[in-house]
Amino acid sequence: QEQLVQSGGGLVQPGASLRLSCAASGFTIDRYAIGWFRQAPGKEREGLACITRKDDRSRQNKYYADSVSGRLTISRDNTKNTVYLQINNLKPEDPAVYFCAADSNCLRVGPNVYAFRGQGTQVTVSS
Repeated sequence: QEQLVQSGGGLVQPGASLRLSCAASGFTIDRYAIGWFRQAPGKEREGLACITRKDDRSRQNKYYADSVSGRLTISRDNTKNTVYLQINNLKPEDPAVYFCAADSNCLRVGPNVYAFRGQGTQVTVSS
């Protein structure tokens, strides 16, 4: 069965760091662009970061939303068939459900456009 399985998240203190995982099952993750998004209560879904699929020359690009640029790092470990989202210096505005999604490219993948989507994971920031 082809699916994305997320892990990580939870309760963290302000200023802490967190790494979210998005593991592919049933397909090779580097054949898809993987985007990370979040949904906070009362707010619209927000795109955070995206890593492109590897091209024929094994190149990949990474994109970040301006609102979170500098605090996020998206990465991929092909040996684990997993994409990660590292979030540093967590702030009071970061609590949300975070989810990953896969599709053909970073322009296409979105909260409502995807081939596969993870189940979502809650991130809570509190002292």
